[in-house]
Amino acid sequence: MVHTGDSPEPTPTRWAQELIGDDWQAYSDRFAKLFAEGADVDGEARFADMLAAPGSRILDAGCGPGRVTAALQARGHDVIGVDADAGLVADGQARYPGVALFHRDLLELDADWLTQAGGPTEFDLIVCPGNVMVFLAAGSERQVLHRMAAVLRPGGRAVFGFATGREYTIDDLDRDAASVGWVFEHRFATWQLDPFTAGAGWAVTVYRAPSTAADAADAGAPST
Repeated sequence: MVHTGDSPEPTPTRWAQELIGDDWQAYSDRFAKLFAEGADVDGEARFADMLAAPGSRILDAGCGPGRVTAALQARGHDVIGVDADAGLVADGQARYPGVALFHRDLLELDADWLTQAGGPTEFDLIVCPGNVMVFLAAGSERQVLHRMAAVLRPGGRAVFGFATGREYTIDDLDRDAASVGWVFEHRFATWQLDPFTAGAGWAVTVYRAPSTAADAADAGAPST
């Protein structure tokens, strides 16, 4: 949640607004069922692993029940997952003992808290799959990216995956990413690297944190 202006009440996330009762459990159970049936549910983790050097420090931002966090840890990375939904995090902690999953709003993410949590305070890669950006509180998206940028190392990457056609668009994401100095690298239509075209229902976007003055000068939306 995020406070706006002088309002005493925090603005609820879009996730909280759409959630009814224990719907988070249905979300978690859906992936557990797919996994039990042998379905391929590791597309996001494979994509992230492709971007990361062996043993990378990875933040799963909006980890939900920890499916991607656990898959990346199994691939040898130093991973921490954070999510604002306490129910999803508790479910993930039960499903994946030994995986670092924490209940934390992304607006409260900083190096001090990461130190207290025992995780890395700087990351090589930030992964934000599963419609996280479109479920944040309206108007908080840029603030969240600033929080992420503060813990992403120079030259590190951030990857976002979410459905197009929502209130928060890929154009909004590009503008917000430019505001934190990130350089656009790639956009795909799926986690399987299908080319992104106009009208695609999903977007997977990769940005890089600048590591040189030349990089910083290139920050912004993709060229057309």
